Amino acid sequence: MTTELVERYIAAWNETDADARAKAVAELWTEDATYTDPMAEVAGHAGIAAVIEGAQGMFPGLVFTAGEVFDAHHNIARFTWHLGPAGEEPLAVGFDVVELAEDGRIRRVLGFLDKVPA
Repeated sequence: MTTELVERYIAAWNETDADARAKAVAELWTEDATYTDPMAEVAGHAGIAAVIEGAQGMFPGLVFTAGEVFDAHHNIARFTWHLGPAGEEPLAVGFDVVELAEDGRIRRVLGFLDKVPA
């Protein structure tokens, strides 16, 4: 996994247009991909797109940005992300572990929340 793929992943989480978001999800994730974090456990493109839409609904106007940590080996990567007002201190900080399929798309995401809004 490259930092470019992380940037595309973050961009998908910031995409507010449903059609563009569905296209981004299809390009980034395998058809049978899974996404699991403390608030969601879904599979497939529709489930992943719905989780992203739900996060945007819970935190309107906030944006995801890449955090400081990025590490990868074999077909696995881990990285941090921030969620907050653009250019300001993040309200939420998370840590995702991503497993890639042989075609380079995401097969599985395991998400952790390190800092959440009160």
